[in-house]
Amino acid sequence: MQSPQLQEQPISHHLNEEILVVPRAALFTTISAWHGIEQSMLENFMNIIQTNATYMPRAHAENDPKYKQIIPYVLFTYNQKLFVMQRKTSASEQRLAGKFSLGIGGHIRQEDIQNNDILSWARREFQEEVTYQGALKTHPIGVLNDDTSDVGKVHLGLILLVTGTTDQIAIKDEHKNGTLLTLEECQKLYDNMENWSKICFDFILKHQSLLL
Repeated sequence: MQSPQLQEQPISHHLNEEILVVPRAALFTTISAWHGIEQSMLENFMNIIQTNATYMPRAHAENDPKYKQIIPYVLFTYNQKLFVMQRKTSASEQRLAGKFSLGIGGHIRQEDIQNNDILSWARREFQEEVTYQGALKTHPIGVLNDDTSDVGKVHLGLILLVTGTTDQIAIKDEHKNGTLLTLEECQKLYDNMENWSKICFDFILKHQSLLL
């Protein structure tokens, strides 16, 4: 993928943002931390998040595994293809720079969800991150946890699959660019995907009916 020259806010700006976090102890009380996507616990975790949410500067949260940053992570599909992006080498999350990603989304600030729930915000964030004019069908997938990396230890993903009615989709910012790929084409990029995208891709391979 080619890398167009796109403007973005300085990394320091992102690190000073107050973002939504939840204490790890609150998230993993009735269920132990797992690896991968847990489908049956989405509603339960949404309640836990809403009850225990707090806000702290991203710079602090990135280095404190006692808290999990909540990240809605939206996968786009059309005609049995997945939308694949590649992060800029100057991305605010340097631990993921250059990696391929299947997920559209980001950190949640308090003003982001003042009048909406988190899943509504995720759909709005999708429209802000990409140019797309077609209809969307949203399918909540589950909660993603991955404590195998420094990035994963401080993040928790709320995974949504959105199915479009057109292939006219393009990235506005945060990533280099994006394109729709078949599962076979995605497989060729697997080794250079960020961990969450690998987990989501493995899930999609096991549940390919979701793309129909």
